[in-house]
Amino acid sequence: MLRHIKCLIIFSLLVGLIFLSGFFHMKDYRTSNFHEDQTITFPQNLKQPLLTPPTPCHAKTNVMFLKTHKTASSTVLNIMFRFAERYNLTVALPAGQLYHLGYPRNFMAHFVEDFEAIGQNYNIMCNHMRFNPLEVQKVMAPNTFYFSILRNPISLLESSYIYYKHYAPAFRSSKDVNEYLASPTQYYHPADYGQNIYARNIMWFDFGYDNNAEDNTNYTQAVLEEIEQNFHLILIADYFDESMILLKHILCWDMDDVIYFKLNSRSQDTVQTLTPESEERIKAWCSLDWKLYLHFNQSFWRRIEETIGLEVLEKEVDHLRNRQKELMETCLLEQEAVEKGHIRNKALQPYQSGAANILGYNLKQDLDNRTLRTCQKMVIPELQYTSYLYAVQHPHKKGKELGLPLPWTIRQERMQLPNTN
Repeated sequence: MLRHIKCLIIFSLLVGLIFLSGFFHMKDYRTSNFHEDQTITFPQNLKQPLLTPPTPCHAKTNVMFLKTHKTASSTVLNIMFRFAERYNLTVALPAGQLYHLGYPRNFMAHFVEDFEAIGQNYNIMCNHMRFNPLEVQKVMAPNTFYFSILRNPISLLESSYIYYKHYAPAFRSSKDVNEYLASPTQYYHPADYGQNIYARNIMWFDFGYDNNAEDNTNYTQAVLEEIEQNFHLILIADYFDESMILLKHILCWDMDDVIYFKLNSRSQDTVQTLTPESEERIKAWCSLDWKLYLHFNQSFWRRIEETIGLEVLEKEVDHLRNRQKELMETCLLEQEAVEKGHIRNKALQPYQSGAANILGYNLKQDLDNRTLRTCQKMVIPELQYTSYLYAVQHPHKKGKELGLPLPWTIRQERMQLPNTN
């Protein structure tokens, strides 16, 4: 009898040890050195039972982002550049003095700096281009993850009107956006096609298609199916925080990898109010963009349900916003974006376009070097960041002539501790 009791005690202890072993194994689900092996693992399904070992995923480091116009894409580009720097990845940057990849021409591989020498060994591609899949595939590895972002065409066209007011002839010759939309064909002429791309179906154009094409069901359905084949994920700018959480999960990135400060936004006083009639006219005038948006808005929410679920999404969006607030309190002097005339450091002055007043940021003055660099990279405008990365990756080439100072030099960056982001 005593022997039987001893056996039960030993058996219980063994079961307890096995349970504790499994528990601590679950807690240590992340790799310890992401910088070296470019991989990271964490649970793919947050609703797994406690004792079930998590399904690992590996961070994707070969990523192509099609940067569409007026869709919060400058903020996404900043996220991509910071990720590339954090893990020492190679970015497919525009060649020579360009800040875009040949736009509005169809993308060609030689638009990328040093493509002939580097070949298919780039990790990140995210500057403006008109998508051309066969040429992109010459630059990016076969296992590259492709994604892009769309915006409701109603708010997008109003934003384009202000931003390209002095560039697009269709916008330039009309008094305001409502006048333009009352009779768009009066202002939009085929002869000005090259400059008027921003005035009609601009997202359709960015994806590589004819923005003046006839809208018929067979054609649009074929295009939508082709985009689905070419891209693993399409985000929605109108739900930007939700988009960042979905992107984080699918790419298996950290929360801090998708934290952002909103970039290239404009002051509220430059926003024109659309009439209800104008809103309906946009749906007809930009019908290709409208169908594109409706289709991928549905697939976006379907992907949310399939990947993380609405309950987890809500919790992680709250986490992202709290983390963003913490960083704003740490970094920003005014806790918000300021108008162009109030930006103190000209190195942080964003490019100004059309009738828009593009906002920027002022940083606190008492930051230690490491925190300062982190904050600078959160707020640096697109052109300055592109110019800086170009100088880092191509030190023997002539730098891009931006006409503005950079917030920091390459020498200052090298003096920082590694992995400062």
